Amino acid sequence: MSKIGLFYGSTTGKTQSAAEMIQEAFGGDSVVTLYDIAEVEASDFDKYQNIIIACPTWDIGELQADWSGYYDELDEIDFSGKKVAYFGTGDQIGYADNFQDAMGILEEKISSLGGKTVGYWLTDGYDFNESKAVKNGKFVGLALDEDNQSELTEQRIKQWVTQLKSEFEI
Repeated sequence: MSKIGLFYGSTTGKTQSAAEMIQEAFGGDSVVTLYDIAEVEASDFDKYQNIIIACPTWDIGELQADWSGYYDELDEIDFSGKKVAYFGTGDQIGYADNFQDAMGILEEKISSLGGKTVGYWLTDGYDFNESKAVKNGKFVGLALDEDNQSELTEQRIKQWVTQLKSEFEI
């Protein structure tokens, strides 16, 4: 069994593509197993101490549709003792007032259920006004903007994965 479960929702494919890049950067499916949140059972989360949650922000600061549909089911999962990292995709220019809000919404919920957040990411290099994903001056996870900064995605993923390997202790 892999060491990390990566649970993602993706409508346009950008978040899924980033999830696949993260899986590859960790060393493939022997290290990271990908789960489409639309097809997940609560018991799938029980298999992992290290979890990555991936969600794009939709509309005006909303969860992606599959995550929105799964949100209440998160209450059935015991995240106690689990390390949880987050990444999101969003548009910092077109939605500067709620950039990466979905990542913040999920992090707040999962933290309230016992998950320990790891993988904080600096806000340097981004141009936005507000975000529910910023705590203590940092994003609660990796912020990706495929609309305006796609040229930075690969390097950001490599750097974040290196950070997570240490924080996940793998």
